[in-house]
Amino acid sequence: AYWKIPFADWLSACVSGAYWSAFPRQVAAPAPSKFLPPRSRCCAQAKNLTAVASASCLVPGISFPAAFSSPRFCADHRKATFPSVSPSTVSRSHQTITTTRTEPSRSIDQRNMSFSSLVQELSLRDANSARRPGPAPSVSTFDDRASHVSRTMSGYASTAATSVSIAGDIGSQLHGGYFHPLARSWQSERQLTKSMLIYPIFVTDGEDDMVEVASLPGQFQVSISRLTGFLEPLVHKGLRSVMLFGVPMKPGTKDALGSAADDPEGPVIQAIQLIRRRFPQLFICADVCLCEYTSHGHCGILRDDSSLNNQMSVDRISDVAIAYAKAGAHCVAPSDMNDGRIRAIKLKLIEEGIAHKTLLMSYSAKFSGCLYGPFRDAAGSAPSFGDRRCYQLPPGGRGLARRAIIRDMNEGADIIMVKPAGQYLDIISDAKDLGKDLPIAAYQVSGEFSMIHAAAKAGVFDLKAMAFESTESILRAGATIVISYFTPQFLDWLDN
Repeated sequence: AYWKIPFADWLSACVSGAYWSAFPRQVAAPAPSKFLPPRSRCCAQAKNLTAVASASCLVPGISFPAAFSSPRFCADHRKATFPSVSPSTVSRSHQTITTTRTEPSRSIDQRNMSFSSLVQELSLRDANSARRPGPAPSVSTFDDRASHVSRTMSGYASTAATSVSIAGDIGSQLHGGYFHPLARSWQSERQLTKSMLIYPIFVTDGEDDMVEVASLPGQFQVSISRLTGFLEPLVHKGLRSVMLFGVPMKPGTKDALGSAADDPEGPVIQAIQLIRRRFPQLFICADVCLCEYTSHGHCGILRDDSSLNNQMSVDRISDVAIAYAKAGAHCVAPSDMNDGRIRAIKLKLIEEGIAHKTLLMSYSAKFSGCLYGPFRDAAGSAPSFGDRRCYQLPPGGRGLARRAIIRDMNEGADIIMVKPAGQYLDIISDAKDLGKDLPIAAYQVSGEFSMIHAAAKAGVFDLKAMAFESTESILRAGATIVISYFTPQFLDWLDN
């Protein structure tokens, strides 16, 4: 009860000496920690403690004239002496000052405050006043930085961290998470490795030929006799997988049924057998389609009205796939986009007893468009009339792509492929969502490759930088396998 008296009454009592004389003798003196700041636990430390503000320190609601000075506490902590003041001075001290700024968390409760709290409050504000030289501030402009946290922070030297205005919460500071090359690699959901790459190769039935494709920089039509020398340096650099495309060059090879596609003397089967002998460590994928072998250049067998006969095409495609698998291909990859071909191939693989050692990769989401031009130059597979929009997906057909992916998953595909890649990152992401338990392949097609080369040649950007950026975006979208004409360069770049 002694500590909860009105402030004005306490002040008058202190001046008249009545406050301390009011204590009963049997009441023990309050401990120093009750009325001294935490840093002052004894009178020796508190001799110079300012308990009542000087003229430069004001408390909201009370004005202290210069006549008041610091109290001097005696040894028993029970008496305090003040310079004598006139009653008129004390009267003026009781005047209420109206403030325009209220601070509930910092204002002094004049009717419910202990003496120790008052001493701490006044000493804190006196210290703040001493730190800021100049004319005495008014109560209405009292600096709320006098709080303990603000005073502590104001003593810190400005650093790069504290001088920059930080927007948002502390989690908005991200640079430290990727300042180092290794840290950047940790932040990447997927990083390109050699085992992710499949290199497309155009094999021909020509005699000792290796002809560069004009529209496809650095890519060649390679005859069987030159294939070993072509692959050997790449295998030594770490090439793990190839995808074979047959390019029949001999006159009279093509017909309406694509009869040469599964010819044992044809380029694909010959290449499979050669690679199995010379490079047993290579994983061999064989593209399965009829467009390179048909006289009309379409991906199946046509009706009399030139429309695609889906059932006959599926039967023929599945026969070709079985021939490639029997020849030693580890993976068959039908790219024709005929409905039901995955199921047909899977059933025939089972019937032939080779399903357990043949991976089935489906071109599930293959879109029609203008990015296949250089490939058709290399494979000689351009349609002689019309286009392939009736069986390849329309560029805006996201729903169709999703349905095709689900269909092929249900029919037994082991890998889902999206083609082209760069323009269809959303489809790659969809494929990953739909096929959570399947690997997702993406084909960075000839048009994408040639555009990057052309832009780099024109000085638009650096070839290597864009090759990595475009491929890493494919991986980020969800692919784990990339079929890329950049594979030979990546074998060098990844080593460096």
